[in-house]
Amino acid sequence: MLAGIRALHARLSPDWYVVDQLSYPVTLALHCLGLRYATFCPGHPTYVPHSPDTLFGVPYAWPRAIRPSEDRIAQLRRAARANDEAFTDRFAEVIRTHAPSVEAPRRAFALASRHAVLFNYPPFEWLPKHPRSNTRFLYGGHCVPAQEPSPGAEWEGVVSRLRKTHSRLVLVALGTFLSARDDVLATVVRGLLREVPEAAVVVAAGDRAPSLAHLSAPNVYVADAIPQRWLLERADGMVHHGGNNSFTECVASGTPALVLPFSSDQFAIAHDAERAELAICLDPSRLGPREAGAAIRRLLAESPAGLSRWTRRVGLRGPDWMATRLMRTMEGATAGC
Repeated sequence: MLAGIRALHARLSPDWYVVDQLSYPVTLALHCLGLRYATFCPGHPTYVPHSPDTLFGVPYAWPRAIRPSEDRIAQLRRAARANDEAFTDRFAEVIRTHAPSVEAPRRAFALASRHAVLFNYPPFEWLPKHPRSNTRFLYGGHCVPAQEPSPGAEWEGVVSRLRKTHSRLVLVALGTFLSARDDVLATVVRGLLREVPEAAVVVAAGDRAPSLAHLSAPNVYVADAIPQRWLLERADGMVHHGGNNSFTECVASGTPALVLPFSSDQFAIAHDAERAELAICLDPSRLGPREAGAAIRRLLAESPAGLSRWTRRVGLRGPDWMATRLMRTMEGATAGC
């Protein structure tokens, strides 16, 4: 990676790089080469640790439906601390070998741009604050384009058929790899059909679509992938896993959601969604059809109290807002060199 970035820089000589915060080898290469870059964080803002106690993989807060015991949290923290130390040691080893004059970061997970860090996340007031005063932390709210193009006649036809016979449309999607939990997808669909008979359902099932084909019906459409952002503009509700994209896209479109977090930063996102009154959160490991259906019925009957307020607020931000402020930051940092 280091050699590749060095060759790219020699060929193009860019003034700045923008790097995905989860692309740790790229960040390390830029750090070793002393190149200016901005960090884009695609997950929860705590993916960029704000204090020595913040550990990657340990949620800073939990939703009400999921509260591990103190012993389990302590076990998680020990594992995360060991991972943090091993990762930092590996970074230091690479720097000693390839850039011995460069200072190694105190913590590898905390290595980010000293100029600008962009979060694909709403600016919730309760989020932990970062102490570095010279770094701009920009909360862009969402990465939804101003206009989502039509996915084509086939999907236009699907939505038209479902809307002709049902007054409500609900999306169910658990993200790229969690679609493997076809048991949870099936539970949600059964609950919807039982508790919300006026609703039609579109299910993103990934490579599990064949195993859920038996659910297909005039009011249930199962696909391996769905045009989620386009559908959100036409849906009345969504069930998702608490992934950053699904969460922020629902907020941007004003779509009420049932959040079923499974892992990683999904627990922190589910907590924030609850605290901001944007969604209902349930434990997918203990979910039954009746509970799932009843939660969705509540969402469709009365939209969460905070949704309209936060949709308006994040609507003033987005990718253009982030790009404009990032450019200003870059220009200011370049001028000061």
